[in-house]
Amino acid sequence: MSPLAGLLLSYLLGSIPSAYIAGKLTKGIDLREHGSGNLGATNVYRVLGAKVAAVVFLADLLKGAVPVLLFPGWTVASHVDHWRFAYGLAAILGHVRPIFLLGKGGGKGVATAAGVFFALAPYAMAAALLTFVVVVYASGFVSLGSLAGAAVLAVPLLVTNGPRSPLFVVGALVALFVVWSHRANIGRLRRGEEHRFGRKAKSATTSNPEDAL
Repeated sequence: MSPLAGLLLSYLLGSIPSAYIAGKLTKGIDLREHGSGNLGATNVYRVLGAKVAAVVFLADLLKGAVPVLLFPGWTVASHVDHWRFAYGLAAILGHVRPIFLLGKGGGKGVATAAGVFFALAPYAMAAALLTFVVVVYASGFVSLGSLAGAAVLAVPLLVTNGPRSPLFVVGALVALFVVWSHRANIGRLRRGEEHRFGRKAKSATTSNPEDAL
């Protein structure tokens, strides 16, 4: 297939709204109208429970990993390896701005980005995931864990690949995007208003703080 077709398929795969589908299948609800309104695994956990959240997280992870692992092998173009990065970014964009929801109401891209980097740089991603788990366990804030994990991801990519490598550049861009997508969370962390992980939403409202996944 052509690189353009690969980009389109990656975006469409990323656009599959796993959390939205889970809400409809399990409780017949639009998850955007419950909890924080975010279509990410954290809000799924609060509204639908841990088992459903685990399935959604895995689905979002695979949305990022599959295009990077499979689509380059089907691509007819020069420098095919470089298209892995583009396919991963397209999948993340699809998750954040899903066409199946008219470009609105997606997640923050953390789980899908994790899938991309598990495929591109598994050891660096493992270090980022470990950082995420430790920070969330110690602080109770998923947003802080996501920010810390994004920051840590860029370090081994820089050390092992250098500042001019495409892998580091993509990793740095994704880390910056994670910070940007969590700008509201950063403000609440500074004000001491951020929601701690582990509390399920009690009402069908989008007035709660936004989740970080």
